[in-house]
Amino acid sequence: MLAANESGHITLSTANTVFSTSKLGARLMNAIERYFGINGDNTTIKTEILAGITTFLTMAYIIFVNPNVLAEAGMDKGAVFVATCLAAAIGCFIMGLYARLPVALAPGMGLNAFFTYGVVLGMGYAWETALGAVFLSGCLFILLSLFKIREWIINAIPNALKQGIVAGIGAFLAFIALQSSGIIVGQDATLVTLGDMKSFSPMMAALGFFLIIGLVYKKIPGAVTIGILIITVISLLAGQTQFTGIISAPPSIAPTFMQLDIAGAFDITMISVIFAFLFVDLFDTAGSLVGITSKAGLIDKNGNIPNMGKALLADSTATVAGSMLGTSSTTSYIESASGVASGGRTGLMAVTVGVLFLLSIFFAPLAGMIPVYATAGAIFYVSVLMLFTLKDINWEDLTEAAPVAVVLLLTPLTYSIADGIALGFITFTAAKFMTGRFSEITIPVWILTIVLLAKIVFL
Repeated sequence: MLAANESGHITLSTANTVFSTSKLGARLMNAIERYFGINGDNTTIKTEILAGITTFLTMAYIIFVNPNVLAEAGMDKGAVFVATCLAAAIGCFIMGLYARLPVALAPGMGLNAFFTYGVVLGMGYAWETALGAVFLSGCLFILLSLFKIREWIINAIPNALKQGIVAGIGAFLAFIALQSSGIIVGQDATLVTLGDMKSFSPMMAALGFFLIIGLVYKKIPGAVTIGILIITVISLLAGQTQFTGIISAPPSIAPTFMQLDIAGAFDITMISVIFAFLFVDLFDTAGSLVGITSKAGLIDKNGNIPNMGKALLADSTATVAGSMLGTSSTTSYIESASGVASGGRTGLMAVTVGVLFLLSIFFAPLAGMIPVYATAGAIFYVSVLMLFTLKDINWEDLTEAAPVAVVLLLTPLTYSIADGIALGFITFTAAKFMTGRFSEITIPVWILTIVLLAKIVFL
């Protein structure tokens, strides 16, 4: 049979083929709608995909920032770039297809800084050992999720400490951004002082931060990523950065793939490090899930998040996979709320973000051109967002305010999230004990305080 006659008219055979193809497409669309429950969530496939694109634009900065941060730990920047994209994609696919929630994942800010500046540069461990600690924290996270211990831990930790830890990490990120851009520099008498603000790096970091503020205020999608790219273009035009291309085949992931040292992470001195990775990831994920699903109207009348266990498994599994690929802990991103605000309500939104992260691996040359000062402004902006939690602290209650202040100040000043958390717990317990408010010290807090105090005194 011919597809067309001599006059060029389509024959019945071709029409049947087109009709069959359209039927196949319709069946596929119906299958997608049924799987994700799209019709029941007052949304459409188009809306979900657009919401995924919006979410990706708001969090795409991580593919530029994460390689820069982990490269300072001695890791291959190209390999980390690929690992970042793959870990994010894996997390998004598991979250979207398994938990079916509109939540995107990627290597977390704060956790990557702790990895580099706290564990590797601060404590002197090899990055391979730090990856081993990330792997073990992910495995513990999986166990907590499977045995449903996570709720007990989350509920047992005082809210003030939860908020204080977030703010402390924000202050730590701010310190790192200011230091890496040269806005603050070392000084013998006072330890730190203001750098030369006439230099190119500090000026560009400050400009990047101001640009992001303006773009975010105007609600421009992808504001952080746009700010990073604008500073990179200025750097190129000023001759401070060499143009190496935009698109290419992905760089090799071999320098970081399966390079984690799990045996080295079993060292007793790494207990607090593993705990810090686990603790920060656990609360970061729980907080993000509550915020995103609340905005999406997915929480039931009893305050329960649908598929919460599956969502936490998606997060912890992505962390384990990321450590094998060569990146720090993967976590749920609060930026997913931008996609929810655009109408995203199902896991298809997360799957869309995952596909875009996969496509990003072909933009390695662009990521390689991003200078440190271009990402410094973005890191400082993220730190500002994390400091917002301070508004929820009861500053009238000294036993609540003191532990928060300790975490907020000592996390950056000790250059360690682990030490900041430890000192915060010890302060909370001491403050409640000294004021006779024993009932407010839960058993988990007592246990953690004793363990962390012993670590500081004896290790």
